[in-house]
Amino acid sequence: MFLIFFNKSGRLHSMAKKKSKKKNAEKTSLTRRLLIIGPIILLLLAVMAIAVRTYLLIPHEGDAAWVRIPGGASEASMCDSIRLRLPGSEGQRIVALLALLGANPAVSHGAYRIEPGQTAWTSARKIARGLQSPVRVTWNNVRTLESMADAISKKLEFDSRNFLLACEKELEPEGFGPASLPAAFLPDSYEFYWSASPTEVVRKLYAYRTRFWNRQRLDKAEALNLTPAEVATVASIVEEETSKADERPVVARLYLNRIEKNMPLQADPTVKFAIGDFSIRRITHEMLRTQSPYNTYVNPGLPPGPIRIASKESIDAVLDAPQHNYLYMCAKEDFSGYHNFAVDYPTHMANARRYQNELNRRNIK
Repeated sequence: MFLIFFNKSGRLHSMAKKKSKKKNAEKTSLTRRLLIIGPIILLLLAVMAIAVRTYLLIPHEGDAAWVRIPGGASEASMCDSIRLRLPGSEGQRIVALLALLGANPAVSHGAYRIEPGQTAWTSARKIARGLQSPVRVTWNNVRTLESMADAISKKLEFDSRNFLLACEKELEPEGFGPASLPAAFLPDSYEFYWSASPTEVVRKLYAYRTRFWNRQRLDKAEALNLTPAEVATVASIVEEETSKADERPVVARLYLNRIEKNMPLQADPTVKFAIGDFSIRRITHEMLRTQSPYNTYVNPGLPPGPIRIASKESIDAVLDAPQHNYLYMCAKEDFSGYHNFAVDYPTHMANARRYQNELNRRNIK
């Protein structure tokens, strides 16, 4: 019995040794394979890292660029817009990333500013999520609502005609007619999204004007017995009369004095507006007879509305105009842009003759 057990034990021990050798051989083989495959895997990871960097992390070079995705754009036209504004590999990378992100043109509708140093991944995420960049819209020194509409529509998606229609629709309930509409706006710098509708823009502009006309300004207008729109009308005449900001309060009070005395304003800029030509340098007697509700030589009181979109500064020049007794003004004969002021008509005529003589001397017709 003892021999039998010993033999069995020996065989078991022999079998264990064989298994151990086999396992050691397998470990050695696995180690050799890892030593061979490991560098390959690291190389593949490095290549993948380079590819990721290429598609995701290479920054935009050069100046800032704008990408605009129009409303109703298809996937193909959205991609074309990107490639057009960002030619070369950058545009193609963003297009590929948008496909990866499942971008929807309806969501991406808008304008996006691609800044220097901005990565393709950042650009693609913004476009895919519709995170638009605000567009700065600035207008100054505009005379007509049409000119303002042109300035705005050049920066945003809609056209000027639709903006003017929105002005009428939105502001008529606020008491603005065709003639007084310019008084509903203030020249300044504003920020909008490129895809904003004309209605949204009109509402925002009018809200800004409403905030400008705070209680203090409303009280000042009431003290002058003028509405805010009428103040804007006086300011528009003042702004056309003189380009000198320091002279505008004096000119404003002159016209307020005339209004208080029920005198005709006799403002040359209203004649130019009635004729439709602000380039006129010399107003003739024939021009003074122009039949138009805007001609303040023919019609008493204020014209139907502003003859330009008056600035905030000119409006405040009217509201804060200093007291004086001037009733007449004439451009200075030195062509400095300033005016000679007079309390009485004979002094005014003497000032006017000096100016007319200088016009004649310079052969200005």
